[in-house]
Amino acid sequence: MRTSLILVDIQNDYLAASDLQPSAEVFVKRIMSLLEECRRRQIPVIHVWTTVRRDKDERLPHWQKSDRWVCVAGTEGHRPPRELRVLEGETVVEKTGFNAFADGELDKALKRVQCDTVIIAGLHLHACVRTVAVECLERGYHVYIAEDAAASNDPTYSASTYRWLSDRCVVFEPWKSILSRPDRGASSSFVHRSPRCVDEILFERPTGGADDAAAEAGIARDAFKRWSRTAGAVRQQALEAVSDGLEAMRDELAGQMAMDIGKPLSHCHEEISRAICSIGDVVRRAGSAESERRDGAGSVRYRPVGVVAIITAWNNPVAVPLGKIAPALAFGNTVVWKPAPAATRVAEAMIKLLRDSGIPEDVVRLLTGDHTTARRLADDANINAVTLTGSIRAGYAIQEICSRRMLPIQAELSGNNAAIVWDYADIAHAAGEAAWGAFAFAGQRCTANRRVIVHSSMLERFLGELETAANQLVCNDPLNPGVDIGPVISPAKRAEIEEIVEAVRSGNQSHRVILTHGANAEQMWFKRGAYVRPAIICCAEPGHAVVQEETMGPVLVVQQADDFDQALDLCNGVRHGLAASLFSDNEGLLLRFLEEAQAGVLKLNSSTAGVDATLPFGGWKQSGIGPPEHGEGDRSFYTQIQTVYGGV
Repeated sequence: MRTSLILVDIQNDYLAASDLQPSAEVFVKRIMSLLEECRRRQIPVIHVWTTVRRDKDERLPHWQKSDRWVCVAGTEGHRPPRELRVLEGETVVEKTGFNAFADGELDKALKRVQCDTVIIAGLHLHACVRTVAVECLERGYHVYIAEDAAASNDPTYSASTYRWLSDRCVVFEPWKSILSRPDRGASSSFVHRSPRCVDEILFERPTGGADDAAAEAGIARDAFKRWSRTAGAVRQQALEAVSDGLEAMRDELAGQMAMDIGKPLSHCHEEISRAICSIGDVVRRAGSAESERRDGAGSVRYRPVGVVAIITAWNNPVAVPLGKIAPALAFGNTVVWKPAPAATRVAEAMIKLLRDSGIPEDVVRLLTGDHTTARRLADDANINAVTLTGSIRAGYAIQEICSRRMLPIQAELSGNNAAIVWDYADIAHAAGEAAWGAFAFAGQRCTANRRVIVHSSMLERFLGELETAANQLVCNDPLNPGVDIGPVISPAKRAEIEEIVEAVRSGNQSHRVILTHGANAEQMWFKRGAYVRPAIICCAEPGHAVVQEETMGPVLVVQQADDFDQALDLCNGVRHGLAASLFSDNEGLLLRFLEEAQAGVLKLNSSTAGVDATLPFGGWKQSGIGPPEHGEGDRSFYTQIQTVYGGV
C-alpha cells in the first residue's frame, strides 16, 4: 500500500482550548512522534489548516454569530507549534470551513503522491477529522485514524464519531500499530509480552468480532430465564464454592498474576483476599435482601436486569471481575465478561474456577478481545446493562452506546487522586503513605496517589521524607517475595511515562524532578523488563499536563499551597473525582475537607490507595458513571424495580 499522512487543524488557536482531550501538551508530543516517524519512512505529509481572512469574511456561521476570529492568516494562532512546522516539500492545504476537500486542493495533493491509503490525525475528531475521513472513504481510500493522535473538546460527540466511522470501515488504532504493519491490515489477535522480560511472548489470543459478541450474548440470553428462576440459596451456594476455590488456588493464581501483569506477589495476595471478602459480602447482602415488599396500594419487586456485559481492566484481574460477576449472578442475571487483553490468561483461570464451583457454562461467558470487542459487546441487542472499569475515554465510548440503546451503565473510570498534607500532620507518616500509594505496584491502581498538596512551609521537609520513603520500597522482579514495585504493563507504557517525565525535566526550569531507585537502572533485570524509575515531580502550574492527566504509572506530582482554601482548590482542580485524602489532626480542617472535597472516596490520614470491598466504591465527576460498585450499590445496578398493583 502507498500511504500518506494528513494532519488536520494542528494550529495554535485550536490547541489553546482548555477543554481539549488529551491536553494540548500530550497531544502535540504524540503528533511530533508520528510526524517524525512518517518523515523517517518518507511517507508524504499533507498539512490541512483552517484559514480565516479579515478582508474576505468566509467564517463559519457559528463563528460569525459569536464574533469569533480564529486561525486568522498571518497570526500566531494560525500557525502550528514551532516543533510541528512544515518542511520543504510538504503540502499545505487551506480550508475555510469543515471540509478540506471543498476547493479540490486536497484531492490534487493526494493524487500527486499516488497513495491509496491515508492516516489521519489532528483536531477535532468529531468535526474536521471526521469530515476528512468521510470524504476519503467516498474517494476509495483506505482510511486509518491514529486514535492516540486525534483530539477533541467534545468527548461525547467524539465517542459517537468513533463508533460511526468504525462501522463504515475506518480503522482506529494507535499510530505505532498502524505503521507497524506493512499491509496496514487490522490485527485479528492480541500478542502479550511479559512485563518482566519484554522480549518474551507469554500468549496470543484472538480479537473477538461482532459475530463472537453476538454468539456469547445469545448464549447468556438463553440461560437467563433458567438462572433467574434458580433459587437464591442455590446461587449463593455456588458463589460460596467460588470463594472456597479461590482460596484453594491462591498461590497458583497469584503467581499467574505476577507473571502476566507484573503485579508484586504481596499485592496479588491482597487482591485475592479482597475478592474473597467481596464474594462473602455479596452472599450476605443477597441472602438478606428482600425481593418483594408491600407498599401502599401495591408491592415493589426487585427483578434482575438480564444479560450484563462486564468489561474489566488488567490491573485488578481477579477482584474487580468477581466484584461484578458475584452480584450479577446473586441477583439472577447472566454475564458476558470481556477482560482486558493482558489479563486473558487470568480470566481463563477464573472461568475454570466458576465452572468447577457449579456455575453453569452458559451463565457466565468469556469473550476475548480489545476495546473494539468491548464496544461490539455493549452494542449487542441481547445485552441489557453494562458495567465497566477502565479509562475516561473508554467510559465515553461505552456511555455513548448505552445512552443510544437506553441501557443502564456503571463505570469506574480511574482517578487523579490528591492527598493534602497540612498542619498537625505526622509528616513522616504522610510521606510513607503517599510513597506507598503512589509507587507500589508501579502506580498502576485507579486509587493510587497521583498528587500530594503540601503547605509551602513544610515542602522541603516533606520532600526529604518522601524521597527516603520511596527509596525504601523494594523494586525488583514481582515474583520475588517482599517486592513493592514491579514493572509497568508494557514497553509502550514505559515509553509513555518516560516521555512525560523527560518533558517536565526539559521544560520549565522551575519544575523539579526527583528520580528514585537509581541503582536499579543499571541492572540487567531492570533493562530487560518494562521497569520505570519512580518519579517525584514538583510542579507549580495547576494546568500543566503532568498535573491534569492521570499517568497510571509511578509518578507523584507535588503541589504547594499557601492556605487551605488553595489546597482544596488544587485538590478539586482536575476533571477526575475518585479518591482524596487529608493528613491532619485538626478537627476543623477534617470537617472542611469532608464537606468540600469532590471525590467519591475520602480518606483521613492514609493513602488514597486501597479500598474495602464491602463499602460502595465509585467516583464523582469524570471518574464514574451510574451507581457505585460494592455494598449497597450492587442492588441498585444489578436489579430493576417493578411496581405491582393489586394482589394474587
